[in-house]
Amino acid sequence: MALVSTTSIVLFFLLFINTSHIIIAELPRFEHKRNGEDGSLSFLVVGDWGRRGEYNQSRVAHQMGIIGEELDIDFVISTGDNFYDNGLTGEKDPAFFESFSNIYTANSLQKQWYSVLGNHDYRGDVEAQLSPYLRQIDNRWLCLRSFIVNTEMVEIFFVDTSPFVREYFDIPNEHSYDWRGVLPVKRYINKLLSDLKTSLKKSTATWKIVVGHHAIRSVGHHGDTQELVHHLLPILQANDVDLYINGHDHCLEHISDDKSDIQFLTSGAGSKAWRGDVEEVNKDGVKFFYDGQGFMSVQFLETEVGIVFYDVSGQVVHRWSTSKQPLAAS
Repeated sequence: MALVSTTSIVLFFLLFINTSHIIIAELPRFEHKRNGEDGSLSFLVVGDWGRRGEYNQSRVAHQMGIIGEELDIDFVISTGDNFYDNGLTGEKDPAFFESFSNIYTANSLQKQWYSVLGNHDYRGDVEAQLSPYLRQIDNRWLCLRSFIVNTEMVEIFFVDTSPFVREYFDIPNEHSYDWRGVLPVKRYINKLLSDLKTSLKKSTATWKIVVGHHAIRSVGHHGDTQELVHHLLPILQANDVDLYINGHDHCLEHISDDKSDIQFLTSGAGSKAWRGDVEEVNKDGVKFFYDGQGFMSVQFLETEVGIVFYDVSGQVVHRWSTSKQPLAAS
């Protein structure tokens, strides 16, 4: 089982004790050794899934297990909204077992899961999802606000996007959110963007990926997230990011940026999907849209990347690939 190193886990414990009252100096960083003898890297991406197996979550999980074995994946990425409808109630909430441990049981999925928080997760006890205690229950689980996973060839930057969305802070609000560790939000966002910008500039990886819950570009139910278009996208464009991966919209989609080589990839169809819910505005760059359940695989070689979207039956519904030369050694 290829999990993160012991050193990284100790770092995780130290950095995330009492996160309500400290500001982390920089983005936590985890080193992940690749499985592939040929130097390749493979992983699955699923989002918006935690429904105790309902709404075809179990069927998607079954197909993930099959594809995960075929690809000999290194890990799984969750794009958030890990537990519906309102996150976890605490560290011992049975939803953790009922929606995660007891659902993703295939041998191929017994790998590290790297997860970000979604807006539904913020409606519960956020500190519970971030707690090292959950790793004692299921050592696959690693959920942080923002962090970096480095595989040398590929560097993945996970970003906490919910605090960017202004409507979640409206008073009165239909929902309540656990903003411990986030307030004051302006300072939180400014520091996160600064840390991300610095980390992206320092990166020497051939491929750079940014993962967040909310879409920058989407033609699904929520559409583009304007706060991310304004604050986050310019940083990605200026730092040669290759892929931005998200959930939030319960669909699968692929959109190309019109000002850079960034590909926007939505994998938010891990359980409940929104059939026929398509935003008609800003369809520029749309390569693919699917309004059913499913997930995504990503495979990297030194000079190539391949993206495949699968439906709930494991059928391929979209493929895309590209190549680039690795960065010259300085």
